Amino acid sequence: MDSGDMRGKVCLVTGANAGLGKATVLRLAKLGASVIMVSRSRERGEAARRDIIGASGNTEVDLLVADLSSQAQIRRLAEDFRTLHSRLDVLVNNVGGVFMTRSLSADGIETSLALNHLAPFLLTSLLLDVVQASAPARIVNVTTRLGANTAIDFDDIQFEQRAYSGFSAYSETKLANMLFTYELARRLQGTGVTVNCVHPGVFRSNFGSEGMPPVMRILNVVVRPFMAEAARAAERVVYAATAPELAGVSGQYLGNRQPLTSPKQAYDEAAQARLWQLSVSLTGL
Repeated sequence: MDSGDMRGKVCLVTGANAGLGKATVLRLAKLGASVIMVSRSRERGEAARRDIIGASGNTEVDLLVADLSSQAQIRRLAEDFRTLHSRLDVLVNNVGGVFMTRSLSADGIETSLALNHLAPFLLTSLLLDVVQASAPARIVNVTTRLGANTAIDFDDIQFEQRAYSGFSAYSETKLANMLFTYELARRLQGTGVTVNCVHPGVFRSNFGSEGMPPVMRILNVVVRPFMAEAARAAERVVYAATAPELAGVSGQYLGNRQPLTSPKQAYDEAAQARLWQLSVSLTGL
């Protein structure tokens, strides 16, 4: 893939109507790609789509609507994509959220786990044959920077026994993105499909603002002017999705064009396999 020209390439980006997702779609559109945005809201998605077409001059920007915390909607999204496209060169799993009180998805699964991990796991699984048929192709999972001691509690992954912490739930699901990335990369060796995860850095967004306690919302207002724009963060994601020098590079956790070190548990192949089997069970694959 040539990062200067993505003409003829089909890209799918989740969480695409604002922030990092919207900035990622815009950069891919400017490179000439055909981009499919996934948004939970048709109204916000259409508004973002109009902005992106206007700013990029690329009319090959489409919208599919789905709430990715719902497995039924993820399955419908995959079918809708298949009716429109026969290839998928780049899949960017960007959607995510932090929830300060414990809640359940439509499928009865803790919402952080449902949206942040099971959504990319299920969507990727349902579209994997299309991605493999489009090889060389890339899967990019957006995660974050985590403490070295972050670990998933497999015995209580849905916080049914532990006291719920929104930040802990978020961190564990973002770690799950890493375990998923490494396991999938190993499974896809030799297929021409690469899988990497990316820490986009700290940037301005409305991420998590709906559920944050007042003190955190105030802090966000104070530090926001000192944060990078979402467009700068999107550079890291698009680099992972398009850079020629990353052709064949898979199973990496990338920061600003450099590999990062994951928490120790992420490299545990038994933990990777355990998460995979649990994810298969929770999604009914």
